Amino acid sequence: QVQLVESGGGLVQPGGSLRLSCAASGSVTSIYAMGWYRQAPGKQRELVARSINSGSTYYIDSVKGRFTISRDVIKSTVFLQMNSLKPEDSAVYYCSADLIGDGVRWGQGTQVTVSS
Repeated sequence: QVQLVESGGGLVQPGGSLRLSCAASGSVTSIYAMGWYRQAPGKQRELVARSINSGSTYYIDSVKGRFTISRDVIKSTVFLQMNSLKPEDSAVYYCSADLIGDGVRWGQGTQVTVSS
């Protein structure tokens, strides 16, 4: 089993920055990718950024140039640096871990609110 614990959400003004962290524990050697999803009220959960163990990364178009995903593979931690935040970035952000042969695990979610 893999457990994910997120931190770093909060309230920020438009144009501000936040850094989300997610620490994995348990059977971390089975993780081959980690990422961040978000879900705003009334909308479907969407993939924001993903990092594969090989080093490849993916970003949804709306965050390219503003968000950066990084990982500390040794510590099984993933970060999401969010800059130039916009009100439309407000959502609950979920950390995810893709496991070899065992699906996806999710964190509990952390609220990000961008508002003046």
